[in-house]
Amino acid sequence: MNDIVIPSRALGEVMLPDFCPRCYWLKLHCDRKLPFESPFPGIFNSIDAYGKKVVHYYFENHQSLPPWFPDIGQVKAYVAKLHHSSFRYRDQAYSIVVSGTPDDMFQMEDGSYHIVDYKTAKATSKQDQLFPMYDAQLNIYAYIANRIGFSPVSAITLIYTEPITDIKQPNVEEYMGQEEFWMNFKATPFSVQLRPDELVPEILKKVRTIVNMIEPPEGHPDCKDCERFERVFKLMAPHTS
Repeated sequence: MNDIVIPSRALGEVMLPDFCPRCYWLKLHCDRKLPFESPFPGIFNSIDAYGKKVVHYYFENHQSLPPWFPDIGQVKAYVAKLHHSSFRYRDQAYSIVVSGTPDDMFQMEDGSYHIVDYKTAKATSKQDQLFPMYDAQLNIYAYIANRIGFSPVSAITLIYTEPITDIKQPNVEEYMGQEEFWMNFKATPFSVQLRPDELVPEILKKVRTIVNMIEPPEGHPDCKDCERFERVFKLMAPHTS
């Protein structure tokens, strides 16, 4: 089998309740780049980077996590300069190189590691639908970490960083300066069940099975993207030889 490199988020997609094997097959065979897709807005990367700086600088100043941060235990240090080029692991059973970059990883006083992922979003019912993907993503980070020297991983946590947009007219001046205005965020943590050795092989097996298919599998019965593909194929059919 040829090796394939798949980022953690793409692997986590297979756990979504509306996962479509047909669309996934197409994406994998097109290097995960399909027509008409919009690029991910760079502003979210800027917000994530800003949030991590806030956490790290506070820790350096106070030797503790910020007061809004969930109580995860006694932290010894944060792991700096994580990057997907080195935070990866080749699974020999399925010839899949699993890669990703945790938003934060803390070394605890007992020597174990706690992985945190931040999501700039409101903790709504829509986000609940995406939770299986976030769950998988965090467990994939733990799976990699345990195999490249950050072991053992003792816990994983998801934190929604929700923009606070409910401001009042009388105190609006508190949110601006002479040349700028700013927005506060509310942190909502969710504990995620740590089970990388149970969950990740299941995901890798499913992905490898789809990749190895010669023809695209059946799609999800309610997949809107499949419907759009069919419309495109029908429109193009009379004009192709």
